[in-house]
Amino acid sequence: PSLANVAYHPYMLREGGVPSLEMQVLVPIQEENEFNHNIIEIGKLLEQDSSYVKMAKEAYNRAPDFYVITRAISLFERTLISGNSKYDQYLNKKAKLTKKEKNGLELFFSDRVNCSSCHEGFNFTNYSFKNNGLYTDYKDIGRMRFSKDSNDIALFKTPTLRNIEVTGPYMHDGSITTLKQVIAHYNTGGKNHKNKSNLIKPLGLSDKEAEELEAFLLTLTDKQFINNSQFSN
Repeated sequence: PSLANVAYHPYMLREGGVPSLEMQVLVPIQEENEFNHNIIEIGKLLEQDSSYVKMAKEAYNRAPDFYVITRAISLFERTLISGNSKYDQYLNKKAKLTKKEKNGLELFFSDRVNCSSCHEGFNFTNYSFKNNGLYTDYKDIGRMRFSKDSNDIALFKTPTLRNIEVTGPYMHDGSITTLKQVIAHYNTGGKNHKNKSNLIKPLGLSDKEAEELEAFLLTLTDKQFINNSQFSN
């Protein structure tokens, strides 16, 4: 998932089991398939680097320990704000959409296609948990991992569509590689699953309409944000 506008998220991870960015920082550190480490030990390692010690003392008046690590990373993540796409410029009357893009916009917000029921608001997500009919059987149990409720099997947090052009592969497991394939999936209405959202149903989009919908999604790319040198290595 994209970190763009993660500051606005009410909870983190696909199953929504972590309530803050500070707590989310701990997840990859402890996760056996990621850092598989201990934050206390990482703090001790950082204390051996005088530049980190100096910055931690200036910012937090303490050594670069667990508190500093979680606060500093989450604070940086809150600076990753994206809101200057072509679509935003269009809303602010600073850019014009092509006919193709505008037709796609109308489809996106229409009752027929209904994308905006889940992908709504400034961040193009309502942060709800949904099953979108990707599979009939899921290897990942989704939100049930957190809730222990069978009604939450294979429900995943709705992702933002901002910068969707550059955030593939798509779906909770990265199983779809292109936006065209994503639109094709929703156009079919998805596969049957007991928890599939009743919002997921065949759309009946023509090839032309599918192209228009994709054209609109491409207007959500914030080139200023993704090319910001402050966010590069």
